[in-house]
Order: sequence, then C-alpha cells, then structure tokens
Amino acid sequence: MNVLQQIAKQFRDVHFGGNWTAVNLKDVVADVTWREATTKVGSLNTIVTLVYHTAYYVGAVKQVLRGEPLTAKDKYSFDHSPIQSAEDWQALLQKTWTEADEFARMIEEFPADRLGETFADEKYGNYYRNLTGIIEHMHYHLGQIAIIKKMIREKSSNQVALNEGSMISS
Repeated sequence: MNVLQQIAKQFRDVHFGGNWTAVNLKDVVADVTWREATTKVGSLNTIVTLVYHTAYYVGAVKQVLRGEPLTAKDKYSFDHSPIQSAEDWQALLQKTWTEADEFARMIEEFPADRLGETFADEKYGNYYRNLTGIIEHMHYHLGQIAIIKKMIREKSSNQVALNEGSMISS
C-alpha cells in the first residue's frame, strides 16, 4: 500500500470504520436523532454543527485537489442550513458520506510526487500536511461528537429518572 492509499484508508476509516481507535463518525451518529443532533449543550457546538464543520473542510480541500483556488473561510465553517427534520439530518449525513467517499478516491488518485508541494498558499503547508490534517481534524471533532451525544443522553436519562421519581413520590 503506497502512502496515498494509506492516507485514503485512514480517511475512510475515521468516517466508516476500521481504524485503530475503533471509533468512526458513521457509527457514532447512526442512532442520533435529528433532535439530539440539534440539541445545544451549554456553550458547545451541536452535533449537526460539528458534522457540517468537518465536511466543510473536506469540501475545501477537495476544491484544491481539483486544481481550483481555496475559497473556504474559517468564519463560514460553522454556518449550516437549519436542520428541522429527520429528513434534513439524514440528507446532511448522506452528503457527508458521499463527499467522504469521493474525497478518499481523490486522495488515491493524487500524484504522490506532489505531496510535498505547497497547498494553495505557503501558510497552509504542503499537500501531505493538509491530507493528513483533515484526518486529525475529523478525529478531534469525532471525540467531541461522541462526548456531546453521551451528555445529551445522560441528561435525558437523568430527566426521565427525575420525572419517574417525582411520580413515585406523588
């Protein structure tokens, strides 16, 4: 397996499974409802926002891999359309899976001799840094998504327990 195949595999693995950490985005969000995905926990981003944010950067790097200029802006990386139904949530997830698969194929097809070349602008480093950075970015936010999901469910569970407790004492 060459380096680009390995990078593509690691990118797929963090999205679809098979990585060293045994945690992936598709499995973590598989049972997340749209209401959970849009639930705000304190000052943390919602699950929807984090899924959108990670996909936003995948799209930005894909654009550069196609030979187009980098037009993505950090300030827009959290600005997603409202998710107001299960269908909206599923559409975002489906788009994320499709884009992830397409991006992994683009990585595999990228010329290995260009990995050390400047990515869009010198301040962003080279292609290798950006391709592996996308994977690091995904792992970072995947951890947040998993914790937020747990917090939402624990709060929900505690609320049910409180409600049940108050019914018993009545």
